[in-house]
Amino acid sequence: MKKKLLVALACTALIPALAQARDTTHFLNFNKVVEEATNAGRLDGSVKFYLGHAPRGASIVHKGATTSKKTNAFGKSDQVACNWVLQSALITLQNSAKAAGANAVVNLVSNYNHQEYKSSENYECHAGAIMAGVALKGDYAKMR
Repeated sequence: MKKKLLVALACTALIPALAQARDTTHFLNFNKVVEEATNAGRLDGSVKFYLGHAPRGASIVHKGATTSKKTNAFGKSDQVACNWVLQSALITLQNSAKAAGANAVVNLVSNYNHQEYKSSENYECHAGAIMAGVALKGDYAKMR
């Protein structure tokens, strides 16, 4: 009986720690994740992603495409969880771009909590003890 009471007290003591959610911001390499997702077959390579700019010759098909994804981060390193959730966001953008007749997503920026982070190399991810999230905004385009 005493053991059960001690276990219950220990679990109750952990509740405040869980309530104070961690929210760590990471700026991680974008192209590494695109390459990993393409090599794994999660991205099919038919849509190219251009972080922070539109290459010469891009013809915008649809402006202001957005996606916001979350994933389970429990038991994963922040980097693993962030890479996984970015892949999920990219799959969504790939499928929507193809449906719009586009073969590229250009001017791509991180847009977490509607705060833009623009980089030519990195994306922004927020990781906590339980969830990780990525939000992206860009334009669908046709490339020659």
